[in-house]
Amino acid sequence: MTTLDAIDARKPIVGMIHLPALPGAPGFDGDFEAVRSAALRDARRLAAGGVDALMVENFGDAPFYPDDVPKHVVASMTRLATEIREAVDRPLGVNVLRNDAEAALSVATAAGAAFVRVNVHVGARVTDQGVVEGRAHETMRLRERLDADVAVLADLDVKHSAPLARRHAPRTASGERPLDAEAVAEPIERGLAAGVVVSGAGTGHAVAGEHLAAVAAARDERGLDAPVFVGSGTTVENVADLLATADGAIVGTALKVDGETTAPVDEERVARLVAAADEVR
Repeated sequence: MTTLDAIDARKPIVGMIHLPALPGAPGFDGDFEAVRSAALRDARRLAAGGVDALMVENFGDAPFYPDDVPKHVVASMTRLATEIREAVDRPLGVNVLRNDAEAALSVATAAGAAFVRVNVHVGARVTDQGVVEGRAHETMRLRERLDADVAVLADLDVKHSAPLARRHAPRTASGERPLDAEAVAEPIERGLAAGVVVSGAGTGHAVAGEHLAAVAAARDERGLDAPVFVGSGTTVENVADLLATADGAIVGTALKVDGETTAPVDEERVARLVAAADEVR
């Protein structure tokens, strides 16, 4: 199993680069150079603010393909990820929405990235793209064929989705459905993921402390040596509390101008959040 050793930091903060719409997407305005400039600007601001790693995703490409993006998306993301890697000395992750893990792994391998995020690695989820199924068996075999040293971070109960097997399970007061140790262990033990991601109900939505603690406890119960990352809703106000339990956080919205997900990265907001995280690491 490939590890996340490329991120040489305790309880790392991973800063998000939310790409504007890429060529072929409904929102693309015809100016790829503007997309490139925005990506590099955000990468440099995140690094200057002190994040430990970066992650790039095709956030502006809505409505998303469920699990197989066109080749032109792969080409655009490979170019952008490569330029980010050359411009900024930080480990890089890749997420290809909605759930094209093979594309993410291919982009990461070509660009020299260290890890990928896979929204549905095992099992199946009901999403606005329909039922999205995990393809760990294909993703991990592709990694072997590519001989790629790229780690997989797998979401648990990924945001903007509901589980098939537990679709009728009652939600807690915080909106999450309960997870047992088996559900936490499956992406790691059977899907060979290097770590897991816990997120709230949607982009920018906070993870409830009790839900995060339950995931970490389930991980420990199974004796798994795999980090638990917070995948949404981390802010300067709650980052210290979250990192008291979690092993890292992937942060996007809170690092943007005025806290707007699609706005440019605000270097001062990045520095403040990193400073708050340093209180517990």
